[in-house]
Amino acid sequence: MKPNVFEVKWGLLMKEFNLEYTRWFKDMLTKCGSWIPRYFNDIPMCGLMKTTSRSESMNYFFNTYSESENLLLNFMMNYDTAIQNQRNTQRELDKATKKASYRMETPREIELQASKVYTSTLFFEVQKEIYKTTFFSTYSYVGIEDRWEVYSVQHNNSKREFKNEFKVEIKVEEKEINCSCEYFIDEKNKLALFAEKQQILLTRIDSDYTSGGLKSKMDGEVVGKLMSVSIPIPEDINIHVRQVQNNKGSKIKKRIPSAGEITYVNSKKEHKMCLGCGEQVSHNLRTCPVTIAIAQSTQDI
Repeated sequence: MKPNVFEVKWGLLMKEFNLEYTRWFKDMLTKCGSWIPRYFNDIPMCGLMKTTSRSESMNYFFNTYSESENLLLNFMMNYDTAIQNQRNTQRELDKATKKASYRMETPREIELQASKVYTSTLFFEVQKEIYKTTFFSTYSYVGIEDRWEVYSVQHNNSKREFKNEFKVEIKVEEKEINCSCEYFIDEKNKLALFAEKQQILLTRIDSDYTSGGLKSKMDGEVVGKLMSVSIPIPEDINIHVRQVQNNKGSKIKKRIPSAGEITYVNSKKEHKMCLGCGEQVSHNLRTCPVTIAIAQSTQDI
């Protein structure tokens, strides 16, 4: 939806429900550049993580790999375990992606090529776009403007009704494309730099796969540079472990014994004399079979 279309539909909506003079809706319309996606499509947001997602990720990590009683040493060991699990999961997903075979929804060769390039999740998203482009889109040649071949692409909904129209400019020799939807932004330099950093990081991880963490101060500096952050690493690291640990109460985890184990343990105990039957047994006067039988016979009479 283009900004001008949004503003027209917004006005019709306000008029239909008599909200034209409501202050809150007026303020929201003036701030549309902050919450309507169409107004900031030109901003790269591929690495954006919402605050809620970030918080949920942190909670999942601490609930799975850490406890409130852990020392600093335990936390570092659990952190290394979490990183190793992530690497193992990534390798399993890569293996599953390479062996996966997908059902093609269109006769387009670009769909087959996308299935070999993208991961499973991304491929399904790309496949949807290819499907909509094949069966619900039409284009027409407009002409040449400043050495750009201009086309008009029209998108329809599932009922073949008009939905949107975009202007696409193409330079075939330079392999450059511009679209008025602003979903395709040419930032080759930034993309090449990002790919180079990722390749360096993957190479170091693969060469140091068996280690439990960073081996030296140099490794920490390299990771810091790749992440564009500065991490002050001290020369000497001293970890003081507490000499006394509290292991009483509910912190001791015991399994539930079986009936046979309970009977065996009770048989080893020294029993007292029961006042009901006069024998040294595990029951007392209240649970004595003789006393219970006498009480039942008395009630029957």
